[in-house]
Amino acid sequence: MTHHPVWVIHHYDSVTSTMEVASRFAGFGARERTVVVGTEQTAGRGRGGRPWHAAAGSAVFATLILRPPVAAHRLSTLPLIAGVAIAEAIERIAGCSASLKWPNDVWLGADPNFTKVAGILVTTSLRGDGVEHALVGIGINVLGSAHDLPPGATTIQAATGVTTTPNAVLHDVLERFDEGYVAFVASNGRPPLDTWLARAALLGEVVSLEDAGQPRTGTYVGIAEDGGLLLQEPGHPVRKVVAGDLVRGPRVSSEPG
Repeated sequence: MTHHPVWVIHHYDSVTSTMEVASRFAGFGARERTVVVGTEQTAGRGRGGRPWHAAAGSAVFATLILRPPVAAHRLSTLPLIAGVAIAEAIERIAGCSASLKWPNDVWLGADPNFTKVAGILVTTSLRGDGVEHALVGIGINVLGSAHDLPPGATTIQAATGVTTTPNAVLHDVLERFDEGYVAFVASNGRPPLDTWLARAALLGEVVSLEDAGQPRTGTYVGIAEDGGLLLQEPGHPVRKVVAGDLVRGPRVSSEPG
């Protein structure tokens, strides 16, 4: 166990999933701002249960334990706060710009050749209308070749030529996340999202996604205060979508993500 000025970090050489370990810690009463980190993750999962693979020592595998004093329905901006923290850390370390794909991916590269470098997964445990704890899972590909990853994915090293360590990236992310999290709590879960929107990939373009099983296509016009995507469908009022897999264009394509 190590200590950061704000965070208590539990580091393991190998875990099945940092989310799994963090869930047990949270259930045993681990304090807010506890972090579980693995050098290797053997059964990591991303959004929708998708597997997250990366070689041992090549990536950030971490889960943050939070106990925000906000109502459960106010947690929806947490993935965006985490996305900004990751983007800012990568930008500082690698001297490049990062883009954010709604709702929980970080992309590197120039349009139209975006590649995914990081993903975020938030799960919650509720007590009535309140939050028992929230787990923010973070995966960031740091070292190695993009050829070792699934199509559409990259690493900081492959995309920018900058060699750093997963530890250095994690510590930078934690510093930046803490700033965003303070604003999140102070605003009762409704912090300004300008820094996220400034990096929003595909904003202003025609996009497609599924909304509660219903396919939708329209122009991506912005983000609501709760983090929902605002979609302008032809002939309809602007609609807020709260979850879905976003792709460019009027039909499903092979965008990373």
